[in-house]
Amino acid sequence: MHMNTLPNDFILGAALSAWQSEGWSGKKEFQDSYLDLWYKNNKHVWHNGYGPAVATDFKNRYKEDISYMKEIGLTHFRTSINWSRFLMDYENAVVDEDYAAYIDDMINELLDNGVEPMICLEHYEIPAVLFEEYGGWSSKHVVELFIKYAEKVFERYGDRVKHWFTFNEPIVVQTRVYLDAIRYPFEQNTNKWMQWNYNKALATAKVVQLFKEKRLKEKNGAKIGVILNPEVTYARSTAEHDQEAARIYDLFFNRVFLDPSINGEYPEELYELMKKHDIMFESTEEERKIIKENTVDYVGLNLYFPHRVKARTSAWNEAIPFHPERYFEKFDLPGKKMNPYRGWEIYPQIMYDMAMRMKDDYGNIEWFIAENGMGVENEQRFKNNDGMIEDDYRIEFISNHLSWLLQAIEEGANCKGYMLWAFTDNVSPMNAFKNRYGLVEVNLEDNRNRALKKSAYWYKNVIETKTFEANDEGIYK
Repeated sequence: MHMNTLPNDFILGAALSAWQSEGWSGKKEFQDSYLDLWYKNNKHVWHNGYGPAVATDFKNRYKEDISYMKEIGLTHFRTSINWSRFLMDYENAVVDEDYAAYIDDMINELLDNGVEPMICLEHYEIPAVLFEEYGGWSSKHVVELFIKYAEKVFERYGDRVKHWFTFNEPIVVQTRVYLDAIRYPFEQNTNKWMQWNYNKALATAKVVQLFKEKRLKEKNGAKIGVILNPEVTYARSTAEHDQEAARIYDLFFNRVFLDPSINGEYPEELYELMKKHDIMFESTEEERKIIKENTVDYVGLNLYFPHRVKARTSAWNEAIPFHPERYFEKFDLPGKKMNPYRGWEIYPQIMYDMAMRMKDDYGNIEWFIAENGMGVENEQRFKNNDGMIEDDYRIEFISNHLSWLLQAIEEGANCKGYMLWAFTDNVSPMNAFKNRYGLVEVNLEDNRNRALKKSAYWYKNVIETKTFEANDEGIYK
């Protein structure tokens, strides 16, 4: 074991989203989000039928939950404002005063308890009506409606919130729906996938532009960014064909957001591939100028597991619509360490490798880990005689990832913090409550009552002492 010491100003917090925690209490019938729409139309694919309807009931229990945040000592808490609920009228950005008052109270409660709020404007909560009427983020009109929504949010909470984000994981919904067609409404359309990617990058730039106009940085030192989920990609081998597969994967799934958000432009090679395969997004010179001139202040990165690819071993069927998989296949590394419940590889070195990339390829922009965590099934197996879940596996997971992150910071990476996914157990898409991620247990059998897990007490100690032990698996200290 090795003792690690974190920087004094290092953020140690936790995250949740609105739709994964709030529940539908007080929601008007017309205020469905995309996730609510999916759940209502496709409920049977959600584990045990659980979905966003009750979730963790955070909307009614936020004071109780924030008291746990205070007890653990979280420096920051990241959540989202549910766009579909914040407004009564999406075209004219008429605010729902009931929901807005709840957000007000929740933000004030956090601040009163010494927890800094980090607020994301969209965590898959695009209003269902905009999804159905305009095709969601396919539409430039929806981009404009998002700016109107952002303006109302900044007006309400810009005096108190210092950490703002446009999107969480902006690539995810369209990849599941339009590229891979594995989620409602199951439409394979690679062109639409690419247009969603572009329109969200444009929306981020336009919100950054609005943020500057509102002078929120000058007024209270606020910053605006985006939360991305780059998949740290490793080639099967050093051979050129495998390296090429990894590079093209990276272009389509990582650089498609990293580059416009941070550098203000897309890689030339991505343009060439989009033209070659007839999936070029529609854009104007004026829009591209807005993207160029309105890059983010910082980024949050969600990192859970590595992504491994190899060159294709079978010919691509040119008769079917283009998919980036024309250039690669997923590679299953023999002997890898696994989280068997989630089916994800455990490879803490992703923290270091991504950190070095941010330093070397993206101007050492300020960033932080916005999500990292471990989902485990049937955690009640690990309850001790006092009824506390002894989640030593989570403690090991966090400490090993933090250890690699610290190694990168010592080598000059501009990483400012770590946010655990998640504060409490919560609803995930489809998996619902199957895998538990929380520092705090949510007991579904007992009125969703809360209880701290062993990891919560461990995290509290890390926050207080800024030190932790790790077994340094693979670390070369």
